[in-house]
Amino acid sequence: MDQPVRRVLVVGGGTAGSVLTLALRQRGLDVVLVERQSEWKAIGHGITIQGNALRALRDVGVADEVVAAGAPFDRLRMRTVDGELIQEIVSPPLGGDDLPPTMGSMRFLLQEVLSRHVHDSGADVRLGTAVEAIEDDGADAGVAVALSDGSREVVDLVVGADGQHSTVRSLIGVEARRRPVGMAIWRMEGPRQPGMDCAELYYGGPRYKAGYAPISPDRMYAYVLDEDRRLESYGDRPLHELMAERAEGYGGLWPAIRASMGPDTTIDYRSLDALLIDGPWHQGRVLLIGDAAHACPPMLAQGAAMAAEDAIVLAELIGDGHPVDTVLCLFMERRQQRAAMVVDNSVQLARWEVEPDTPGADPAGLMRSSMEILAGPY
Repeated sequence: MDQPVRRVLVVGGGTAGSVLTLALRQRGLDVVLVERQSEWKAIGHGITIQGNALRALRDVGVADEVVAAGAPFDRLRMRTVDGELIQEIVSPPLGGDDLPPTMGSMRFLLQEVLSRHVHDSGADVRLGTAVEAIEDDGADAGVAVALSDGSREVVDLVVGADGQHSTVRSLIGVEARRRPVGMAIWRMEGPRQPGMDCAELYYGGPRYKAGYAPISPDRMYAYVLDEDRRLESYGDRPLHELMAERAEGYGGLWPAIRASMGPDTTIDYRSLDALLIDGPWHQGRVLLIGDAAHACPPMLAQGAAMAAEDAIVLAELIGDGHPVDTVLCLFMERRQQRAAMVVDNSVQLARWEVEPDTPGADPAGLMRSSMEILAGPY
């Protein structure tokens, strides 16, 4: 374990795994990336990509393509249920002055850019392949990994970038603390409405919060945060009717957004929770990054950013030639506190939305202070 890392197995082809693969290939390492899905595609609707995520994407040479396909903006507006402006927060340039402070994108476009560059990088990409067993006896021979395609890989480091429900995390026995936040989210993608030039949040209405953001020149995504219920409890009613009903009562652009919902609108409904590994994110020579180690509700829109930051930091440390033990130690020093701050503050924001009359609640202040921290080095 005193040898530098030369060969890495990355499990999961989402943002964390893809950015890590690109960053490692830039440094000349051998990388095997395995992805359980046989078709490499993103799940979900729109995504907000903050400036610190763009900074990481720039490091692997894809930021310009991502920005060109999306909808950059530089502010967040908070409104009353009727659409009256409460506050406008100018977004700090988290990625530097040469990048948009934030932007919206379609998830599948982000994944398409990343996956195309990963394929072009020369990495050994295996779709429709899962990890079945990991054997790490601490010997210099490496970590042996049994894959579902019947092959066996021996590598210097295994990185689990396989999401909240990580198979790798289960295989190595690392415990993660889950925290329900008491709400669910309804999401849809639709035509961008005239006058929609940034993300906007609506407070004080019939639900916890409603919001939207542009994600391309002609598309937007919208969401409503609601009570956490099992979807089956709503019966057989079409999802677009249920979401339109939950968005009723909000002003501003919401009447037009509701009118755009129809039987062909894809609606996503899911409960929100948070996940955090309180101790080390690694066991032996197996490390967890991204949502596999820390996942949070979307109140700060930092999921993709934290995943990409993890990947860049890890690749930098490996590229410096440190042995595995040193890489893991330095990685935890740089990433654990920052990721925990994002999870904790996201959970706090969610709880204030569930209980808005909480004494001392200051969502705008907490969002602003969080972004000030995130503008710093990762």
